[in-house]
Amino acid sequence: MSNIHKRQDGAVPLHNMPTQLENAMDTLIKIFHHYSGKEGDKYKLNKGELKQLLTSELTDFLSCQKDPQLVDKIMKDLDTNKDNEVDFNEFVILVAALTVACNDFFEEQLKQKEIGNDK
Repeated sequence: MSNIHKRQDGAVPLHNMPTQLENAMDTLIKIFHHYSGKEGDKYKLNKGELKQLLTSELTDFLSCQKDPQLVDKIMKDLDTNKDNEVDFNEFVILVAALTVACNDFFEEQLKQKEIGNDK
């Protein structure tokens, strides 16, 4: 949990409990920094670190993919400044794009369910 909500004694006042969205943001930051900096720049993911993050944290997404070059393609697409590393801003773009795709799939499933219920 972020230190934003903690008092000096470490307790978290009930009225300052983080929201689900704040927890999600905190988790996103912690996951990125857990994998970044094991080699090289500690604030960026190199190709190996990105692959480890993807295989550990997005297991279902990767298991559906058949392209052996997928990590290379993701790295190339994300690395907008062409430094062969993915910084946090570039990483968030991936998470946002995957989240949008998941939402699109979810909405399509809901629409199909509604069509089925109208029959």
